[in-house]
Amino acid sequence: MTRIVAGTAGGRRLKVPPKGTRPTSERVREALFSSLESLVDLDGAQVLDLYAGSGALGFEALSRGAAHATFVESDKRAADVLKGNAKELGFAHTTIVNRAAEAFVLGEGEKFDVVFADPPYAVGDDELAKVLRGIVPRLTADAVLIVERASRSGEPAWPEEVESLRAKRYGDTAVYWAQVRAGG
Repeated sequence: MTRIVAGTAGGRRLKVPPKGTRPTSERVREALFSSLESLVDLDGAQVLDLYAGSGALGFEALSRGAAHATFVESDKRAADVLKGNAKELGFAHTTIVNRAAEAFVLGEGEKFDVVFADPPYAVGDDELAKVLRGIVPRLTADAVLIVERASRSGEPAWPEEVESLRAKRYGDTAVYWAQVRAGG
């Protein structure tokens, strides 16, 4: 079972797609958001949840005060689950995009304060690096990027416009943080 950890929807359950996703555990989300809130004010933030799956990261951000979350998920069944979760939780300020992350980042549109990228473990380093480079033009001046991967995969290749902040392991999972460079 996956549920929202804290905020206005704290304790509420999320439906999870039947297969092909790996929701971020409550323990990892709790630690991740504790650290995130020390870096950025989520109140009013524009959030992007790439490789969204059940949407646990984006919905957690909305529950904690983000103004809007855009969820990008390539699997149609998972995108349908995302729509159902948004409706069930009563979050109207969501956009659900049924596209591959690689295609989404090539487009133009709103800018984001926080970007979560939790790709399937099978996504390779080059593909992830391309997605991270592609999202740079849509980041606000102080944007934070958070990438969750298998610990064995290592830190992603960050674009030159962002700087690595920290990395934390949680068993087989590792979370990597970066922020837009000052003047970047």
